[in-house]
Amino acid sequence: MTKQEVESPAMESTLTPEFLLAGIRETRLVAIVRGTDGPAAAKAALAAMEEGFRFVEIALTTPDALAAIRDVRSSAPEGCFVGAGTVLTVQDVDDIADAGAQFTVTPALAESIGESSRRGIPVLAGALTPSEAYEAMNRGATAVKLFPASIGGPRYLKALRDPFPEIPFIAVGGVGLEEAAGYWEAGAIAVGLGGPLFGDAGSGGDLAPLRGRARSFVRLSAEFGGRTAGSLQ
Repeated sequence: MTKQEVESPAMESTLTPEFLLAGIRETRLVAIVRGTDGPAAAKAALAAMEEGFRFVEIALTTPDALAAIRDVRSSAPEGCFVGAGTVLTVQDVDDIADAGAQFTVTPALAESIGESSRRGIPVLAGALTPSEAYEAMNRGATAVKLFPASIGGPRYLKALRDPFPEIPFIAVGGVGLEEAAGYWEAGAIAVGLGGPLFGDAGSGGDLAPLRGRARSFVRLSAEFGGRTAGSLQ
């Protein structure tokens, strides 16, 4: 098996922590759907996938979120994966696993981190402070979701990474098209995009603007990757 085969999450029917981390490092993007309508959230998630997003979470605060996760899991394009966000309890982990969610996302140091890790479900664990980031990894997090990242911005992320260079950070909260590159430059392996990507699509809004924004984020990530690869040559 080649190195490329080992690192390609698209080859996995079930997503392991290693494959999730490799895929997120490659794409630098995670989409976050939070809306007021489950079927609309599912359509929005699939639209983002069709435009190039490979990792999309649906927040459990969305009505009928579990049904939306099932719908997306059954219809996702090859190489795309659906996770559940705002997962807090052991019962939440039970529910999302039954619905087919392939990764867990938390907003804080919740009991769901350890439970997801115990089951082998990749988990992006919410943390803000150095102590929280360290504890999240001790509990078995695959990566740390720096949330809300906008409180400190890229400078705060850089300061966090100085003592924790091995922790993979994903910047989430207040990250839009103009802010994304700053977080990547500060060392984030990815940015998590909610409202700045989806707008009102998760609540039944028009999908066309979402598709346009998705293409812009995917293009920006590719340009950043090309620029950084060029600087290493």
